[in-house]
Amino acid sequence: MPYRRTPKVQERLDAQRETIVAAATRQLAEHGYSGCSVAAVAERAGVAVGSVYRHFPTKADLVVHVFRQVVTREVEAVRAASAEAGEPAERVLAAVETFAQRALKAPKQAYALLIEPVDALIDVERLEFRRAYTEVIAEHVAAGVRDGVLPPQDGRLTAAALVGAAAEVLIGPLTSGNAGDVAELRTFILRALGGSDARHA
Repeated sequence: MPYRRTPKVQERLDAQRETIVAAATRQLAEHGYSGCSVAAVAERAGVAVGSVYRHFPTKADLVVHVFRQVVTREVEAVRAASAEAGEPAERVLAAVETFAQRALKAPKQAYALLIEPVDALIDVERLEFRRAYTEVIAEHVAAGVRDGVLPPQDGRLTAAALVGAAAEVLIGPLTSGNAGDVAELRTFILRALGGSDARHA
């Protein structure tokens, strides 16, 4: 007969998995993808390296799991911040500015999520990360066009361009700590949307 885990054994394994994921999340936030080795995560979690591999066959599998949790949290923060703003243009601004501010508070994590060289499996998650942000912004652009407060445009295309621009602008600050360029994003976003700098400033 196949071995069946008792509820207590499964409970211990589930708790261990959660501990490993929490350790990996902190390791990624503090040291980026390159510093998130299985050995480092195991030491941080207080478990053997083999225990990590019992739950996640490879480092990439572990980091993908962490990426999904972190991205869900970050996208929800952006969605909530943008929903509290007024006009559609201000909602787009809130989304991008929240995205940038949160990235600068956790630069190693943001660098890993956005641009650090990673395994192909994680690159797929990175694309999903950008799509999720794009969808949030696209909703607000479409609403602005529908309400006549933004000029006609493809909301998804504009949103994708803004997300790409924000990520590109963040490269410097995430690696140098100089956030000067981020302040210019506001003007760029308003011009890209077709709004008036004076009216929306």
